[in-house]
Amino acid sequence: MALLNLNVLLTLLLGVDRTQKHLNFTELTQLSGYKSEEHTVVTEDGYVLNMFRITRGAKCVGEIKQTPVFFMPPLLSAADTALEPGPNAAMPYLISDACYDIWVGNPRGTYYGRRHMRLDPDKNKEFWQFSMNEIGTYDVPAMVDYVLDNTKKEKLMYIGFSQGGGSFFVMCSERPDMCQKIKLMIGLAPATRLRNTKSVFLRTLCKNAEDNLDVFDRMQIWEVFGRDQVTAAVNGLFCRNNVKMCEWFVSLVDSSHPGSVASSTYKTMLERFPAGTSIRNLVHFSQGLRNKKFVKFNHGTEKNLKVYGHPNPPEYNLTAADLPILLITGRNDAVVDVKDVKWLARKLPELKEFLIVEDPMWNHVDMFYSKFIKDMIFPKILNYLLRYNEN
Repeated sequence: MALLNLNVLLTLLLGVDRTQKHLNFTELTQLSGYKSEEHTVVTEDGYVLNMFRITRGAKCVGEIKQTPVFFMPPLLSAADTALEPGPNAAMPYLISDACYDIWVGNPRGTYYGRRHMRLDPDKNKEFWQFSMNEIGTYDVPAMVDYVLDNTKKEKLMYIGFSQGGGSFFVMCSERPDMCQKIKLMIGLAPATRLRNTKSVFLRTLCKNAEDNLDVFDRMQIWEVFGRDQVTAAVNGLFCRNNVKMCEWFVSLVDSSHPGSVASSTYKTMLERFPAGTSIRNLVHFSQGLRNKKFVKFNHGTEKNLKVYGHPNPPEYNLTAADLPILLITGRNDAVVDVKDVKWLARKLPELKEFLIVEDPMWNHVDMFYSKFIKDMIFPKILNYLLRYNEN
């Protein structure tokens, strides 16, 4: 009730329109001349997720390539967010223009994953008892199978950014049969072990979630940064009116890279970001910030014994990702440090290439929002997509 009152107060004082309709994925793509579809997927544990498909790019000439491509967004992001840099830079648009059948997923807890077959996210704590573990174990496999069933293909190519990359490695560890359905995995600064993260903001946010988990639980706060919470309204207003201040705010989360993100992107990006997740997911990230390994959720000694049969959470089996993999990261990434991506690279049995972006200022935000994506990282991505399209 307090949150509702705060929303009303901000509406009156700041003129924030809480009823404003944000364009969704299909509406955004249509405005740019792309044909897209919305699909609904139900996971094994009952979560109802929307995913989107661009069937043909505005600049695609010729036939659609044989192998579909699946793109998984990062923490606190939904499919819409991947379109923010526009047709000349956003990854789904670029892949679609290269004549690929591109699908974009949404993890549970975002505004496209806030439904369940029997649980009410506004009332049931159980809905929010998930982390990247469940996203990788249930959400990603459900969407991969849906794409393959819908396209009548045996395999697809997977691109995952940050959490979208980390959840892929969770899937391979927990569901190795699913990993065999992937021809190629491209990891953009994939979030696995996060021990060297430099982002003070991320460390503080996640540690606060972990340290106060019992407090949040007693207050029945299980969701964080949901779209209907006050955050999106304030951020949207903040960035529309002062791009420089918005750029400064983003630089608190990641390292600074002036001029990389277009002003037009800053003006709209925080209307859709953050897209929501669970407190528990942030706690799992907090645990990853301290650990030397990539491990499952730590419930505490007593519950770990019941869940895992061991007082400590087990490691994810990264060697289970035995398929061709391309990793791309930036030297200036404060969220997923290059040292941690190098650590991951050493664990992968079929790593084909580990690319550090040439621009020394390339950071985490750039992987998703930079106006230079087309020049800095997409040529390498397209090269690999073409190479493995019909293999």
